[in-house]
Amino acid sequence: MTVDDQTHMAHALRLAARGNGTCWPNPSVGCVLVKDGRIVGRGTTQPGGRPHAERVALAEAGAAARGATACVTLEPCAHHGKTSPCAEALVAAGVARVVTAITDPDPRVAGRGHAILRQAGIAVTEGVLADEASEIAAGFLKRVTRGLPFVTLKLATTLDGRIATASGESRWITGPDARRAVHAMRMQHDAVMVGSGTARADDPDLRVRDMGAVRQPVRLVIDSGLTHSAQSRLGTSAHEAPVWLVHGDHAPDEARAAWTARGAKLIPCPSADAHLNLDAALRALAAEGLTRIFCEGGGALAAALIRAGLVDELAVFAAGALIGADGRAALGPLGLQALADAPRLRLLSSRRVGGDTLSRWRF
Repeated sequence: MTVDDQTHMAHALRLAARGNGTCWPNPSVGCVLVKDGRIVGRGTTQPGGRPHAERVALAEAGAAARGATACVTLEPCAHHGKTSPCAEALVAAGVARVVTAITDPDPRVAGRGHAILRQAGIAVTEGVLADEASEIAAGFLKRVTRGLPFVTLKLATTLDGRIATASGESRWITGPDARRAVHAMRMQHDAVMVGSGTARADDPDLRVRDMGAVRQPVRLVIDSGLTHSAQSRLGTSAHEAPVWLVHGDHAPDEARAAWTARGAKLIPCPSADAHLNLDAALRALAAEGLTRIFCEGGGALAAALIRAGLVDELAVFAAGALIGADGRAALGPLGLQALADAPRLRLLSSRRVGGDTLSRWRF
């Protein structure tokens, strides 16, 4: 590994990060082709997952790819799907060397891509900026290795941890800069998720706004009884951007028919005492291809996900305001009996967003 390897891999990682939220169930990959110290091709996985980053970079480079070094954030694929393997494409293009960050854990690849390259006489260097690449690909990696999506829980609270007044008023606790940042975060995820209580109370739209033409995330409601109305904003716009509802076995047939008629996708899951098995629900969503989910509440769903150990990251927007104990708490009960049982999170970053702050924490 050289300094140049790290520099060009960092470039490829920036490309990969841009694609999160656009190419599920495939990972977002970045590829940079370098020859004689000059970048001759760049690529990212395209929306919908095809074509792969390596093919985009090779197409841009053309004949200049021969003898070049390819820096790729994830091991090139080795299996035949809609196209032939990217490892074979790199061989056919005549690249001299391939530098990768992490091995693809997909059983169809899992070292086979590297093997194809080496068998063709191409020098392979692995593990360059592996930690950074694993962070960007966290959703894909978790889905492949554990059968679950990566879940980011977003909270927008006052300094005393309240999300609304006693009457339920919550618009707006945080300022316009924070709300715009939330839309940017939605854009980086495959789906935006809320619980049925928030859906009924707020009648949210959940689309990305004011970010130009973007691939909209799946708008997802966890609704055991399928109580959210198909006449809601989500229902009336389901033909414009995808809407999925995860519901229990007892959901009424009339509600199922109404949502189906709107074009929504229904995902049945096991339930008991009117509560969904959230682990089973998220596994069903991963099976549908979701790798990164952005949960926007409310408090009951947020607490239930934390109790079940299903939240990976917490993003807290805090406003310089106070509501007091009569306001609504950001989280529902966690059922803790002792302080020692409280989840302890690791601070990733903290920054100012307009008049508010955003802190990111990892479980």
